[in-house]
Amino acid sequence: MFYGKKVHRDMADIHVYTAMKLSGMAKSLEGLARTFDREKRPGNLSREDGLAALQMAGAMVCGECSKCNLYSDSEKEDSYYLYYLLRAFEQKGTVDCDDMPRLFRETCSRQEAYVGQLNRNLGRATMNLTWKNRFLESRDTVITQFRELAVILEEFARQMEEAADVTEQMEQAVRSVFLRHHMVIDHMLILEYDNKHREAFITVRTNNGRCVMSSDAGVLLGQAAGGRSWIAARDSRAVINRQFSTVRFVEGGAYRIMWGVARTAKTGEDVSGDNYTFSQNAPGQVVMSLSDGMGSGEEAARESQRVVELAEQLLEAGYTPRATLKLVNTVLLLAGEEQHPATVDLCCIDLYAGVLEAMKLGAVATYILDENGVELLQAAEVPAGVLEKVEPVLLSRKLWSDSQVVMISDGILEALPGDDKELVLKEYMEALVYRNPQDLAERILEFAMSFSEENRDDMTVLAASVWQRTPAT
Repeated sequence: MFYGKKVHRDMADIHVYTAMKLSGMAKSLEGLARTFDREKRPGNLSREDGLAALQMAGAMVCGECSKCNLYSDSEKEDSYYLYYLLRAFEQKGTVDCDDMPRLFRETCSRQEAYVGQLNRNLGRATMNLTWKNRFLESRDTVITQFRELAVILEEFARQMEEAADVTEQMEQAVRSVFLRHHMVIDHMLILEYDNKHREAFITVRTNNGRCVMSSDAGVLLGQAAGGRSWIAARDSRAVINRQFSTVRFVEGGAYRIMWGVARTAKTGEDVSGDNYTFSQNAPGQVVMSLSDGMGSGEEAARESQRVVELAEQLLEAGYTPRATLKLVNTVLLLAGEEQHPATVDLCCIDLYAGVLEAMKLGAVATYILDENGVELLQAAEVPAGVLEKVEPVLLSRKLWSDSQVVMISDGILEALPGDDKELVLKEYMEALVYRNPQDLAERILEFAMSFSEENRDDMTVLAASVWQRTPAT
């Protein structure tokens, strides 16, 4: 027992040391972000760009001629013409002789050659500005990642520093229950975080030559913990065998969830341009995402799949939903002209607290069904990858036992009659009798398809039912 206590104490010391190192890394990343975040992106051609274009045109065309003194006059601080010249080029994409000063039009014998060279110079300056802004956009993406990683590391460090070591309270009961089921524990560490949720790291092996599923070991851990629900973490070992290995367990949430999906492609298309995911990226957190690619068919499907896969990867890495959507939007902006916009709809459900957080970029309303009726969560916004300064809209709601969450693509609404299509669907849901989320999704899809013989767009319904977990489950 002395050896076990020593190992347990060493593990506790290590997690405190790790928290300090993570906090230091977070501060370093924030410092790096501040270092990069100095140069602002130029929005228009500058005075220096205009002067350089005039100087180059004079050198290429004018030679020794100095009749109009166009460059020297523009070089003066109070020159209005240079400002006018740049704005005219930006608005029309070119300047012509009518945009030049009267003295130039009256005295210059090579007007067309000079104006042509000036347009080429301003065109090159515009191209350089575009590439510079593209580079700075990429830099801003890196800055955003640095800052978000700093937040993730700082939050993780804070959780580790504030975690209470409750191993001694549960150790004897856990060892006894595991031993009765032919499993020997070498050492363990059980932490309780500030939100009262617990996490256990148990190094264990079987002693009868057989294997035990980690999920079954989680049930035994729940029995030793007084009936609380425990599950093996997704990134942990699935099987316990004769070799010692460390398995991570987390407490199950107070709520459980089931989900279903119904979808159909636009008439004449082989594949749907909508894509979705349903995953549990962190303990007690379920993420539902839906993306509607612009248009339909394979090209739209590739764009929406790209969006949902990128969002899922960022969420799995620990990014917050808001940061995930901002990064997705930035990446799509940097993809260039070949990229087609796609909507992004994220719903994150906290199974510990029963709280829904919805994040939308260009997505239609999400519907919440409970005993009080149907509520719409909606935020009008442009699709991802269209505007640079777009901010995801956060909508938060408390869910209760037997609440339902319904996410749809805009093809569902477009198929409905009337001007207030959201109200039409809301009234249908309020009168609907269904058995489970799959049944709910299928009925909504059938309702939308009933108004036309052909599907004018891709249609997808993603539904989830949430109910409170009983102590026995």
